[in-house]
Amino acid sequence: MDESLRTASLTGNVGDLYRLIRIDGNALRRFEDVEFVDTPLHIAAEQGCIRFAMEIINLKPSFARKLNQDGLSPMHLALEKGHKEMALRFMEMDKDVVRVKGKSGKTPLHLVSKVGNHDGMLDRFLEACPECVLDVTTKNRTALHIATKNKRLDVLQVLIRMLRKKDKDYYREVVNRKDEDGNTALHIAAGNNQPQMLRLLLDCKANKHATNQAGSTALDVAIGQSYRESISILRGLLLTVTFQAALSPPGGVWQDESSSESKGSYDRLSLGMSVLPQYEFLLFYVPTYVVFIVTFFLTLALLKPFPNGFRTTLQFRKSAFQSWDVGYSLNFGPPLQTYYTFLMKKKQ
Repeated sequence: MDESLRTASLTGNVGDLYRLIRIDGNALRRFEDVEFVDTPLHIAAEQGCIRFAMEIINLKPSFARKLNQDGLSPMHLALEKGHKEMALRFMEMDKDVVRVKGKSGKTPLHLVSKVGNHDGMLDRFLEACPECVLDVTTKNRTALHIATKNKRLDVLQVLIRMLRKKDKDYYREVVNRKDEDGNTALHIAAGNNQPQMLRLLLDCKANKHATNQAGSTALDVAIGQSYRESISILRGLLLTVTFQAALSPPGGVWQDESSSESKGSYDRLSLGMSVLPQYEFLLFYVPTYVVFIVTFFLTLALLKPFPNGFRTTLQFRKSAFQSWDVGYSLNFGPPLQTYYTFLMKKKQ
């Protein structure tokens, strides 16, 4: 680069810029012939010279998408140097600069997701270009991965809020996207022991059963790191799901209006029983009950030695009552024939 042009870019001197153009009409054109180069726009963006940068981008819009030798666009440099107003002006000129991929495939959105949603920058990006949330790095990581990895709860909250406005299939795809190691954002949140992030992702239908390349779920990751609070949240979800499933079997139960008009004892006793045939009911109930019991004892294992505190006592009693409820529901939920068969064998 001509030294005079470099000086003008560093100082933001627009008058010198046009003086150089009058001397050499191809002063800016030469940068187009080089694939990776520091253009005057890169220098101005790094220095925070907004007026000069706007003049350059007006003359050469293509410079806004050009990468330098470090794989960075002017937008990347503006964000890295903290020139937020400069970055916003770039976006106003061309909203798609938010999606320009630089080194490691990172976009400006990925940079903001790493440093935090300062002054609502992330909100502005998503408002201008909602599709940018789909962009991934060379490691196949989304902005959600980056936010959870860097423990940026404020960023994750904004991303989730935006995703919830979309179609369910759309946001589930983004939330459950896996990186090159097969980890979802939920895996990373569990590995970093971020309870609030875990709750947020689970509320947004993150797949708790998803496994990474090591075959581990988010719960496995939390257990491997011995993160008691994260394990408790994921365990609590499994306990609740199996508890509800045990009390509300698929297909529901026989209702008064669903039973036969017959006055026989079978119809009377069938009310409140599962509508599933005996064999199908057992296929559903036995695995569900086993999962519940395993999760229940895992819960007890995670509690501090009883009675080492009022909170621990309450947790123990709550889990014990849940276990009793599920076991007692066995008397009413299964098909009538299964119940009678069980009783007869017990008497014998």
